[in-house]
Amino acid sequence: MNQLERFRATCAHQRPDRLLYAASFTPDLHRRLAERLGTDDFTGHYEMFAPVPADPRPPKDHRPPDFSEYYEDANLPENATISEDGPAMVPSGFYHFWGYVSPLRNAASLDELEAYPLDDHTTYETDHLAAVVAEAHADGRVAVGNVVHMYETSWQIRGYEEFLIDLITQPEWAECILDKVARRCKFRAVAAARAGADYLMCGDDVANQNALMFSADVWRTFIKSRWADVWAAARSVRPDIEIFYHSDGNIMSIIPELIEIGVTILNPVQPECVDPKEIKRLYGDKVVLHGTIGTQSTMPFGTSDDVRQTVKQRVDTLAADGALMLAPTHVLEPEVPIENVEAFFDACREYGRLA
Repeated sequence: MNQLERFRATCAHQRPDRLLYAASFTPDLHRRLAERLGTDDFTGHYEMFAPVPADPRPPKDHRPPDFSEYYEDANLPENATISEDGPAMVPSGFYHFWGYVSPLRNAASLDELEAYPLDDHTTYETDHLAAVVAEAHADGRVAVGNVVHMYETSWQIRGYEEFLIDLITQPEWAECILDKVARRCKFRAVAAARAGADYLMCGDDVANQNALMFSADVWRTFIKSRWADVWAAARSVRPDIEIFYHSDGNIMSIIPELIEIGVTILNPVQPECVDPKEIKRLYGDKVVLHGTIGTQSTMPFGTSDDVRQTVKQRVDTLAADGALMLAPTHVLEPEVPIENVEAFFDACREYGRLA
């Protein structure tokens, strides 16, 4: 089977010949692993799952918004960069983490939020997408439309504490920003669906180690409703498109509702926060589990034998119907031993063979 055939079997809860698997790496670990292997083609070397992006692209004459006016009094460090959405990103000096300076942190009126020049991507080119998908399929590969974040983008624009306060004290402010981001999400989702992409990559970190960041009612009102609209729009074009949803943390309380509004692939199933076996028992006939290998525990702090046994245990307990894709639950940090990286891939290839 090729990757496209394995993906389709996995999503249909039919056992592929072998499970799909992948991992990503912070720059320092990437460099050291490349030196060890003599190549930085990790996808080819480890035969990782590697979907092809099918995303809109800016036209040649595209001029991104100018956000400089939002930082006239900010005194940003020289190494700060302004993202395409407007937040200033300041390197923290700690792996891949960033500090954010939010452009609307000092907003004093709803008019300021309404005037914020977030690019909704509706002028982006999409005519090339069908050919991208067709070429991926001809090569036996999977095509993915990257829709990405809604809540996370919104709080980065407004400010984390400011946005959470807005949700409670002035909800029209939060909705103003969310609606701007949701319009872009819908455009990208529908464009990918129209082109025939196999799945949509979506997600928001809406939980911490123990529970949601806010009440379930707040999540339903502000976030669930908008994702439901985005995914319904995509499914109106391509009813069988798969929906991949990422959230770190303990999201047990909202998994049934994520499934209700369309999620079919759940990531990362973080074992330090939730029990993968319990999720499989309760919802395994409705969602594919993606991830499950702990990056707060097994990968950095276990032995290579621990990694191998964890992969084997996941296959034994979660893969009876084939609806499992193995991956560390986040990017692998520098403290992960290279031996553990090798053990992960070796175990995926050994224990992930189902036929």
